[in-house]
Amino acid sequence: MENDTPEALDASFDLLARQEAAEAALGALRGDIEEVKSRLSHSARPARPLIGGGNAGVDLELKGFVDGYLRQGREAELKSMSVGSLADGGYDVPQQIDARIAERMKVLSPIRAVAQVVQTGSAGYRKLVSLNNASSGWVAETATRPETASPKFAQIAPPYGELYANPSASQQMLDDAAFDLESWLADEIAREFARAEGAAFVSGTGTNQPLGFLASPVAATNDAARAFGTLQFIGSGNATGFDATPELHLIDMVMAAKPAHRQGAVWVMNSNTLAAVRKLKDAEGAFLWQGGLVDGQPDRLLGYPVIEAADMPDIAANAFPIAFGNFQNGYLITERMATRILRDPYSNKPFVNFYATKRIGGQVLDSDAIKLLKITA
Repeated sequence: MENDTPEALDASFDLLARQEAAEAALGALRGDIEEVKSRLSHSARPARPLIGGGNAGVDLELKGFVDGYLRQGREAELKSMSVGSLADGGYDVPQQIDARIAERMKVLSPIRAVAQVVQTGSAGYRKLVSLNNASSGWVAETATRPETASPKFAQIAPPYGELYANPSASQQMLDDAAFDLESWLADEIAREFARAEGAAFVSGTGTNQPLGFLASPVAATNDAARAFGTLQFIGSGNATGFDATPELHLIDMVMAAKPAHRQGAVWVMNSNTLAAVRKLKDAEGAFLWQGGLVDGQPDRLLGYPVIEAADMPDIAANAFPIAFGNFQNGYLITERMATRILRDPYSNKPFVNFYATKRIGGQVLDSDAIKLLKITA
C-alpha cells in the first residue's frame, strides 16, 4: 500500500516520539508547579519549634551574650534582651550556659552528684523535716477512734555563701572565631566552682559558706537517742587507725543506718583512705573491695558504691575518714538564681577576666541518713 512506504512509517514514528516528549515535558512542568505551591504553603505556616524545646529567641540571646558581651563587651546589646543584670554583679548567663555549668559541676563535685539539690528564689529558704510519723493503730468497725498524736517537725535553713570563679582569656583568643568561648568558659567556671564547693560540702564552717556534714555535731548514740541534726559515728577500735577486725566496724556502719536509708547509700572517702580500704580482707581472706565489672560502673565496698572525695580527711587520730549513707536524703544543697558573669578587661591587661558568681548553700538534711567512722579506741 501507498501508506506503508518506509518514508510514511518513519514519519509516524517521529510523530509518536514528539508526542511522548511533549507529554514528558508537560508532566515535569506540572511537578514544578506543585513544588512551588508546596513551598508557598509551608512558608505561610508558623515556624516549627526547634528540637529540644528551644526557640529562635533563645538562640539569638545566646549568640548576643557570647559574641556581643563576652567577646566584645557590648553591654547595650544585652540590655535589650531578657538577660537579667545587676549593677556590680554582672549579667545572668543564658540558660544553655548555666545548664552546661551545672552538668559539669555534677561530674566534678562528688557530693553534689549524690546529694539533694534544690533551686531557690531567695536566701531565706526553709525546709521542714518530719521527726516522726503520725501514730496509727487498729480498731473495730464500729469502735471509737482515739485521737492520734501529731507528727513533729524540725526546720532547717541552709547557710549561704557566694561562690566565685575568675577565669581569664587573652583578647586574641576572644577575637578568634574558631575559639569555642562558650564551652571553655562553662568548663573553667564549673571546675573552679566544683573545687571550692567540694570542700565546703564536706567540712564547711557555715559562715559565708555551706555547713559541711563533717562540721555537724556528732555522737556515738543510735538514732532513737540522738538529737536531731547530730550524726552518729562508729569507732574504729584503734586510736590511730584500724584495729585487727576493721570489716566488723564497716558492717556496723551499714547496719546502723535504717533500711530506707540503705537503699541508694554510698561510701565517701579520699584516695589515701581508699588505698587502705582496698587492702582489707575478711576472716576468710577475701577482699572486702569489689571492683566494677563493667566500664563506668562504680567500685563497691560491702555491696555499696564508693565515691572518692578528695576533701575527706586522711586516717588519723580523732579524724572521720569514712562516711556512709544516703546523701540524697541526708544532705541538702540549695542554689539561688543563675550564674552571673561580669566581664573585666581592665584588671589584668592584656587578658580579659570573667568574674562568675553564684549563691550556694548546704546543710545536713536528715542526720539519720549519714554515718561516720571515727578513728578512736
